[in-house]
Amino acid sequence: MKKLTVVYASSLLLLSMNVFAEPHLDQAIEHTTAAVEHGKAGHASVLLEHARPALEHTMAGAIVAKGVAKSHTDYAMADLEEAIKHAKEGDAHVGVATTYAETALEHLKAANK
Repeated sequence: MKKLTVVYASSLLLLSMNVFAEPHLDQAIEHTTAAVEHGKAGHASVLLEHARPALEHTMAGAIVAKGVAKSHTDYAMADLEEAIKHAKEGDAHVGVATTYAETALEHLKAANK
């Protein structure tokens, strides 16, 4: 009976860890999508406004991510950092920042599957 209880408790713990990751990744995807849209419109400052919270949510999701999802969140963090760096350079670098944000979005969607 004790073993069965331990198995159920472990299963619930693992399932709950995945539940905690999803809201952060969902928020990261929303902000990254907005960053891409504004980047395509040529608005580096608005891209920056969305890329920062996207990075924060991605970092929070990466804390509990495991396996392939962890790899994707790590890549997404690196891409969002680059997007932020280039967006800070202004509208002249908005194209590069948008490309990094698009790549981050792909990784976030893959991590959230």
